[in-house]
Amino acid sequence: MTGNYYLGVDVGTGSARVCVIDDSGEIKGLAVRDITTWGNKADYYEQSTEDIWNAICHCTKEVVKQAGIDPAQVKGVGFDATCSLAVLAEDTDKPISVCGPDFTDNKRNVILWMDHRPVSQTERINATKHKLLQYVGGSMSIEMEIPKVLWLKENMPSALFQRCKFYDLTDVLTHIATGKETRSYCSAVCKQGFVPVGIDGSVKGWQEDFLQEIGLPELCENNFRRMGGVHGENGTILSAGQLVGTLCEQSAVQLGLVPGIKIGSGVIDAYAGWIGTVGARVNLEGFDDEVINKDFEKNDLEQVFCRLAVVAGTSTCHLVMSREPKFVPGVWGPYRDVLLEDFWMAEGGQSATGSLLHHVLTTHTSYTKALDAAKAQKLNIFGYLNNRLEDLRKESKVPSISYLSRHFFLVGDYHGNRSPIADPRMRGSAVGLSMDSSVDGLTLMYYAALEFIALQTRHIIETLNTNGHTITSIYMSGGQCRNTILMNLIANATGHLVVVPRYIDAAVVLGAAMLGAKAASADEQSGETEGLWTIMDRMSKPGTVVVPTKDENEKKLLAVKYKIFLRMSKEQQEYRAMVDEAMGEWK
Repeated sequence: MTGNYYLGVDVGTGSARVCVIDDSGEIKGLAVRDITTWGNKADYYEQSTEDIWNAICHCTKEVVKQAGIDPAQVKGVGFDATCSLAVLAEDTDKPISVCGPDFTDNKRNVILWMDHRPVSQTERINATKHKLLQYVGGSMSIEMEIPKVLWLKENMPSALFQRCKFYDLTDVLTHIATGKETRSYCSAVCKQGFVPVGIDGSVKGWQEDFLQEIGLPELCENNFRRMGGVHGENGTILSAGQLVGTLCEQSAVQLGLVPGIKIGSGVIDAYAGWIGTVGARVNLEGFDDEVINKDFEKNDLEQVFCRLAVVAGTSTCHLVMSREPKFVPGVWGPYRDVLLEDFWMAEGGQSATGSLLHHVLTTHTSYTKALDAAKAQKLNIFGYLNNRLEDLRKESKVPSISYLSRHFFLVGDYHGNRSPIADPRMRGSAVGLSMDSSVDGLTLMYYAALEFIALQTRHIIETLNTNGHTITSIYMSGGQCRNTILMNLIANATGHLVVVPRYIDAAVVLGAAMLGAKAASADEQSGETEGLWTIMDRMSKPGTVVVPTKDENEKKLLAVKYKIFLRMSKEQQEYRAMVDEAMGEWK
């Protein structure tokens, strides 16, 4: 093949994925390899940068081979990864263990985003009420990196902690690729308490008084060097896709590429999903005029402010951009400069969606029986259950699938609530349980979990719009897009058009490849790059549209179940408070 190509690297919770695209955004090769997660203790999850990098190298060689291109034709590489904490040694640049109590297994040097070990550290951080917390939704999440760093300080030997330097996972990947200590605004601002210079009196970005107050003065030493330093002084912090540097010789050999390829500043994986989806044009030919809202009349930058990117995987992230900062209780942000300079992002989220469905299915007594039935029909479990829901509807002679589950109510916050309640202590609750342990009972429980995901999506959107956003459409990505019942539920529960991308399983890694294209465009003298939106507009492929139901009865049912969902969520918090008050000082 002739022409230029760009590589995207996406590190998700359970696997590394690499794609190669051409100048039009067409994917020419895609490979996936599982990565190892250690979870030997409840709420403790660890990974390895060595294992992750090996998976990336394997996939990179595979996609170049699939595409049939010369490695020299790859001109740029972009990275995204989960917002996990990676730890290396300042003196050797080698991994340092995050695995207590002895901290000797240096292979395990990443605390995964979903690790919930720093409970008391998170509570103490939020008790400070520091002004920077307003830029992370009012409180720092247990899933962010500063609570994890504080946990390490309080649990590992002090001499070992003094040797540590800290990275967001995407930043450690660009570090391995280039040897540079560059950090990304996406990771620093979104997950590490960095406030861009000029906002609310911020002078250096890193907030020294905050770090001192929470017990991390070590991070302030040497001008915040262990977090990447101060931009323009002893460090470099870049927006998405800006040029970090070029691929070093050692990493080029490992990846099967050539040295000198341009490497773009990375982003958190959900933000790559935003890049890979919201620029899509949509063909609305044949739809009624009432369906065609202003969000689809043209495809310029103004449209992104109305488009919510919903990046669904183990958990789900909800991202929307604005020109001005909009403070939304329980929603992370507003974050400036993390994707487009001078623009702001808000990030809502559901702590468990894919993992919720997995849990609901695999813990049911009839899961094995349902799985065997699915295999017999040559379907995956979701396809089988969706078909069974339709069969049950017909057998019961009811007007819709939702009618089957009308008196069953589920709150699926099994792993806490990320948004907009922002309470990691939230747990699952159900009303309407019976003694039905059959496959049909599993099928209805599965549907209730789908319905919960859709209702909570509405809760997040309404909270965003109540606080100044103007979301009118939803741009989905991730494997859940294949679930037609879920896509229809989200459209019906929210009342918004849902856009499903062309590359369902590759929207996030496609976004990473667009970062590689941006880096490749860097001018040799000035370092200036092509605008990210221009690249997204050029490289995004058309999506398909799911239209909300017009059935008034269906809408009424989902509306009342939404009210019940809100009430159940609030009452759970009230019940906990009642018990805590009754217990007093009793431990």
